[in-house]
Amino acid sequence: MREAIFHPLPRCPIPGRRGLPARSLAGLLAAAVVLGTGGGAGYARAGDAAPTPVRIGDPAIPAASLADCDAAAPATVLRAGDPALVEAEAIWLDADTLRWPGKGPGARLRLVSTPEVFKTLAVGQRIGADPAHGWRLQPVEPSAAPPRLPWAGEGVDWDVGASEAWRTGAAFAGDLVLLEVDVQDRVLDATRVQHAAALDERYAAAAAIDDFGVRPGDDGSAFRLWAPTAAAVSVCVYPDDAAAATALAPLARDDATGAWSGTVPQARRGGYYTYLVEVFVPGTGRVRNRVTDPYAVSLGADSKRAWIGDLDDPATKPAGWDTAPRGRDLAAATDAMLYELHVRDFSIADDSVPAAHRGKYLAFAAPDSDGTAHLRRLAGAGMTDVHLLPVYDFGSVPEVGCVTPAIPAGGGVEAAQAAVAAVKERDCFNWGYDPVHYTAPEGSYATDPHDGAARVREFRTMVMALHAAGLRVGMDVVYNHTFASGQKDKSVLDRIVPGYYHRLDAKGAVAQSTCCDNTATENTMMAKLMIDSAATWARAYRIDSFRFDLMGHQPRAAMERLQRAVDAAAGRHLLLIGEGWNFGEIADGRRFVQASQLSLGGSGIGTFSDRARDAVRGGGCCDSGTALAANQGWANGLHHAPNRFNKTTPYQLQRAADLLRVGLAGTLRDVELVTYDGSTKRLDAIDYAGQPAGYAHAPGEVVNYVENHDNLTLFDANALKLPAGTPAAERARVQVLALATVAFSQGIAYFHAGAEILRSKSLDRNSFNSGDAFNRIDWSLAGNGFGTGLPPAEDNGSSWEVMRAVLADPSVPPSPAEIGWTRDAFLDLLRIRSASPLLRLADAAEVRRRLHFAPAGPEADGTVVGAWLDGEGLAGAGARRLAYFINAGATAATVRVPALAGLSFELHPVHTADEAADLRPRTARYDAADGAFRVPARTAVVFVAP
Repeated sequence: MREAIFHPLPRCPIPGRRGLPARSLAGLLAAAVVLGTGGGAGYARAGDAAPTPVRIGDPAIPAASLADCDAAAPATVLRAGDPALVEAEAIWLDADTLRWPGKGPGARLRLVSTPEVFKTLAVGQRIGADPAHGWRLQPVEPSAAPPRLPWAGEGVDWDVGASEAWRTGAAFAGDLVLLEVDVQDRVLDATRVQHAAALDERYAAAAAIDDFGVRPGDDGSAFRLWAPTAAAVSVCVYPDDAAAATALAPLARDDATGAWSGTVPQARRGGYYTYLVEVFVPGTGRVRNRVTDPYAVSLGADSKRAWIGDLDDPATKPAGWDTAPRGRDLAAATDAMLYELHVRDFSIADDSVPAAHRGKYLAFAAPDSDGTAHLRRLAGAGMTDVHLLPVYDFGSVPEVGCVTPAIPAGGGVEAAQAAVAAVKERDCFNWGYDPVHYTAPEGSYATDPHDGAARVREFRTMVMALHAAGLRVGMDVVYNHTFASGQKDKSVLDRIVPGYYHRLDAKGAVAQSTCCDNTATENTMMAKLMIDSAATWARAYRIDSFRFDLMGHQPRAAMERLQRAVDAAAGRHLLLIGEGWNFGEIADGRRFVQASQLSLGGSGIGTFSDRARDAVRGGGCCDSGTALAANQGWANGLHHAPNRFNKTTPYQLQRAADLLRVGLAGTLRDVELVTYDGSTKRLDAIDYAGQPAGYAHAPGEVVNYVENHDNLTLFDANALKLPAGTPAAERARVQVLALATVAFSQGIAYFHAGAEILRSKSLDRNSFNSGDAFNRIDWSLAGNGFGTGLPPAEDNGSSWEVMRAVLADPSVPPSPAEIGWTRDAFLDLLRIRSASPLLRLADAAEVRRRLHFAPAGPEADGTVVGAWLDGEGLAGAGARRLAYFINAGATAATVRVPALAGLSFELHPVHTADEAADLRPRTARYDAADGAFRVPARTAVVFVAP
């Protein structure tokens, strides 16, 4: 189950089921499909005669004019369509075959395409036998092969038959309807057809094109756009991102690829452009859309115009860029320790950053800021990567004129959330999981969003600064959905090739299981856009790693192609990780083999594991009300320190401890564990919510974490779940214990920014649009954000009663001393992991051979989890043996490990160093006589045998 899909955005209404006989059907125009001719070499300037573009379709529609480039509306309806017929129940299987689920071999079908839109045609009306009224389809003989697109529903496959219109692709430029008729050619039923598979086959050659977008040159700029269903495409040219257009040029169509291209002399570096694309839109009609470029590498303000430039232009490079080093290589994926950070959060509250740079890319280049100093500390302790929340162009923040809510002083516990709610759609803050252009930097983080070169240059300045601080740079990318689809203003892909780039359901509506408009990365050109985009970030911005939002909605095959592409672009192997949740219309491989937890074995691509996370924190993404407190986890009191809502048994604690051990073992499927009931099981035989707890084939294929941007922060989860009155110093210890479970786990370690300084969002369960008030980070350590007030009502109102009590508990807010202690204790954890290769084994066989858990089973104390690793014969192991223990209990505990009796152990050097923050581990003891380890209360401790 998807654990955190909290990026709600405006949705397109899904058309209702049309009913017979009340619905209207598209009429059939007698006009045949016309394939126009003409070239794209000409151009128009203000005052010039309008150009004559290539056209597929009705020649009576006037050509685009310069006025269209500056029209107030981004779309002009040229011929209105019939809004009653918008469903697309039929699905093209390839260029010659389609299926209408539910229609048997006895049906009589006609496929109709016209360059215009259909007139009203009543059910029962006789259409006649004129070929202009459509091609008769023939049922395909049943095959023994598995059915193509089985998700489409059962039905007979139909052969379209030979036709020049299909061969040229001209039919796809018109209104396309499939009719069922009776023996007298009277209409019985009608539907539109989902055409993605046909376009993929008909225009397969487009996948080899490597120069989509704009390419500035000495004699103007060349443009190329994939728009196979367009009747005409032109380019509007502007001198800047606000002035009127100065030129309009038609593009020429390549029938083999469906791409349109041409060179425009007036399009010079530093200018801007849009496309005018004439397409048929079901339910709307024939439309001329003014739209930006999916391959834009930069933009003007608010994404209204694409920038004419290239990423090799000196204007896009900060001083020293060409010779600056990339981030360092890692020997293995398991060496990665990742720090998830939001660009605005990093500096918006940091007074040590110049005011003009707060919340911007350039804040990372402030050499003496509190935030930069913090990042350097992390890097010095072993953190390898900063993973940036979305930094591509997203649609939820106005790049010009955004506002920051003013929080009234003394306004009461609801004042902050009310102020945020009042301006949330105009606020300067959003997580940014709502892409508009995948390959252009976000403008709200630039000092001048009007300047396309500036945002590129400043983004690169940020990357250079992080690399100089010893940190690699990762990106959170969201190729699984877009901000909008259809004819909405910030819809780009669907306004160029309607019905292609987004995944459609059985009725032809855009699927929205991701809470947004899902893209169809199983389609060739959507996968190509994703891969080309990621390769550009790797090559042009020196991105070192990628995190894929809702990666399980993408095909494994596409992700493997992407891995090869980004590796080639960077000239080395790049780390790919992502959310491999299995849900929605593609769940359980319904449409393709997914890039999901259970489907990526052997790929080398990592997925986030929720097994240990849930065990440590307790509860899940969708808890609310008293469940937020009642569902305690292993670290925050499950059974051993129950709060007033919690009634649990030792069995539940022991089972949570087992799931924690699954995480410590890298969630590997074939590691064996003695479980709470005394049985020995492979980890893939242990149940986790109906799925195997262990699923990874290699340690580098799992990402361990206990907190990220989604859901409650770890501090807030603990604030709700720990018993009321728990001292703040003990709350800090619980925080460090939870972070230690990540630091000691095999696999990739992932931490959310601020977890190490007790970051609170004042109990906000979903802060994606909650503004700076609930998301800011205080690097001065004066406070942690707790007590801002009740979080926004939209996602938290049902839990306010429980939250009020916690916000009023004086034991919860930490002092600066406790925040500083937590930071320093976390740095010690990083040092231990960085210095201990046995905690970062890269091979599953090595984990199976070397990792041994301290005695578990029904007799074990569930509050203590421990393990030891054998370093004998492992080059660079750093120790002959390493043993660690994490005690979540409020009292000291003794763990006997007979296998280690008689051996020599001492505390890890990090614990005994003068700068060690946590002094409790120094009271831990080891008795060689019986292999007994004494572990202090609420402490994580590591022993080594040198």
